[in-house]
Amino acid sequence: MSRPPIASLAALLIPISFPLLAVPPESGWEAVDQALGASGKDAAGAVHRYGWPRTDLDVRIESVRVEPALGLGSWAAFRKTAESDSVTMGDLVLLETEVDPVVGELMGGGFEILAIHNHLIGETPHVVYVHFHGHGNPVALAKTLRMALAKTKTPSPSGPAAGPTADQEKVFEALQNALGRKGSLAGAVLQVGVPRSGQIREGEMEIPPSMGMSTALNFQTVGAKVATTGDFVLVADEVNPVLRELRAHGIQATALHSHMLRENPRLFFMHFWGVGSPEEIGAGLKAALARVATS
Repeated sequence: MSRPPIASLAALLIPISFPLLAVPPESGWEAVDQALGASGKDAAGAVHRYGWPRTDLDVRIESVRVEPALGLGSWAAFRKTAESDSVTMGDLVLLETEVDPVVGELMGGGFEILAIHNHLIGETPHVVYVHFHGHGNPVALAKTLRMALAKTKTPSPSGPAAGPTADQEKVFEALQNALGRKGSLAGAVLQVGVPRSGQIREGEMEIPPSMGMSTALNFQTVGAKVATTGDFVLVADEVNPVLRELRAHGIQATALHSHMLRENPRLFFMHFWGVGSPEEIGAGLKAALARVATS
């Protein structure tokens, strides 16, 4: 009996094509994820973002309980500037007693503090927002940021929050129709991001919209109404036209300030709060956006 040639035996043992294990490509952020103890998400502009909703806080403005995704989300965005060099920007949502320990930890790790201020008015308990900037080795930056978070009661990120009910979806549909823009859901909160036209730079580096340079419009339902907060990203000549539109539509400006130190063009961030029908709130924010150079 003749034996098959060696090449034929090899063909029997080794598949012609063998997609045995489809190994996902590495994002390049695995070491940073590990240092932070959290999984980030890739965003536009080669940015990797992390979020820490303050689900431990029960913050209320009058009768409205502010959902974490509405305006109580700490976050950090990382962007590589070289093979082993990155920049990070973001802000942390803190109780008053947490501010000084966090600032000390960030500055001890070489971070710059960009702003310490309010975003809301009349909330209980009072919350403070610390904006930061770091530049250097991304793992070292992540370790400092994790130590700063450890000075707070910020919980580790959990699974996705429950989505909206059918009635809430109807409210959001009416809101988006009035606003003329579509958003995305973070649990039962609707979030709409509107980038500015033109580049925003800090020194020689471009800061993409995903690093906090987009106007943020967030919404949660309050029965058949919506509560809204967020911030407009404005140049100087846009500040008062936007403020007039907000006030004309019953939306309160709650803060006007800077989030950066060396940006070009010079920017102002106008935070706001409003509760009303989805049609009223949507129309008011649409009118305000019409006063802004958006892309």
